[in-house]
Amino acid sequence: MTETFLICNTGSHSAILGLKWLDAHNLEIDWNSCTLSFPHSPPEHIAIAKEEEADHNPLEGVPSKYHQYAKVFGEEEFNKLPPHWHYNIGIELTEEGPLNLPLYSMTDAKSATLKDWLRDKLKAGKIWPSKSSISSPMMFVPKKDGSRQLVVDYCCLNNRTKKNVYLLPPPDNLMAQLHGAKVFTKLDLRWGYNNVQVKEGDKWKTAFRTKYGLYKSLVMTFGLTNTPAAFQHFMNKLFKDLLDECIVIYLDDILIYSKDDASHTQHIHEVLQCLMENQLFCKALKCTFHVTLVEYLGIIVSDKDFSLDKLKIQAVQEWLVPTKVKEVQSFLGFANFLHCFVANFSHIARPLHDLVKKDALWKWDAKEEDAFQGLKDAITNAPVLFHANPSKPYFLETDASGAALGSILSQWQEDGCLHPLGFLLESFKGAEQNYDTHHKELLAIIWSFEYWRIFLEGTLHLITVFTNHRNLEYWKESRTFNCCHA
Repeated sequence: MTETFLICNTGSHSAILGLKWLDAHNLEIDWNSCTLSFPHSPPEHIAIAKEEEADHNPLEGVPSKYHQYAKVFGEEEFNKLPPHWHYNIGIELTEEGPLNLPLYSMTDAKSATLKDWLRDKLKAGKIWPSKSSISSPMMFVPKKDGSRQLVVDYCCLNNRTKKNVYLLPPPDNLMAQLHGAKVFTKLDLRWGYNNVQVKEGDKWKTAFRTKYGLYKSLVMTFGLTNTPAAFQHFMNKLFKDLLDECIVIYLDDILIYSKDDASHTQHIHEVLQCLMENQLFCKALKCTFHVTLVEYLGIIVSDKDFSLDKLKIQAVQEWLVPTKVKEVQSFLGFANFLHCFVANFSHIARPLHDLVKKDALWKWDAKEEDAFQGLKDAITNAPVLFHANPSKPYFLETDASGAALGSILSQWQEDGCLHPLGFLLESFKGAEQNYDTHHKELLAIIWSFEYWRIFLEGTLHLITVFTNHRNLEYWKESRTFNCCHA
């Protein structure tokens, strides 16, 4: 028989049969054998490709000159455990003792999803039945797209875990490396944290309880307190020779940058070779090759400047008014990631930060509402930030008020105007709040130079500072200095 199909992009599927087509042909479906049978004789069959047998075309979107790294973009390695590394994640407890929370109730639909999840993870070798003496419950958490993700609630385990203080790189520090870059490639690692095993002897601590049994995770998983730090350490170690040369890394997001297309090709070869040698894999559909404009960490990067991604701005615009402390913390966590685009960020957000302090009483009055809406407006109207250019002089505007200090670092651009490279605003803490005005004005200059040291130290040009000079005239006459001044 012959059928006519509309040719279109069907993603990983060879063909899609619509409900109307199935109804028109009155087909019989055998789910056990995965076949379709037409009701006329002699019977004819169409095989339903199983998920693992589908033609996924894993190299879709990958330039042909990188097809030699096809293994990096494949999926066949998912059912294998990642290799052992000397930096497999360890879980060091601060105290022993029982650690068992009750199961969370689930609807029939959620239970079915849980059963499928367990089956898939067992088949992939990522989890294993356990007899651990401690365990954590499983739950569903909402995702940005409205769906729900199944995760383990490791809250109690995390409270007893010694913290890994390996820092994640601030986005503005990452972006500072991109001056002079003209071409970009973004790679998205497949399976993220699952690429690192849990250290031998610690796997029993990852045990989680379900209505279908007790299991332990053999790989690093979302929800463990040290997972981000351990994974960033893992990635930085693998690519240490390329960091600050042609690559920036934030967890499983890799950005390759180069000054021209020829060197960019070589840089991509080096990165893909490293991924292949270390059995790390990328999802081609989420990768972008050889572009001059790229979205990275919610920031649009070009060869001249940075701007906020429209989706980030939309998310802020649609953010509902918080009704409890956790919702305020969630908003501040999201907004803080974008603080380098907002002048006076700390000053605007101060009432919200006060609200999440330990032992603070919940209240949402005009002050908190103004801070919330003010922060939303500031992010929505965030300016474009330019790349720092070491061949040009820097201009620094500083100011200090009763509660905070702030500054703007700028350079002249091609339009003949000063444009910002970034913003700094820090709240005064403890005794600093009691400093005299001339102390605070001087501190604003000192902190600004320290904050932007990577740009200002070693520059061949004079640095111009704009500040309230009247308050600083005190230092011309003062003859009394102490260790704080030094």
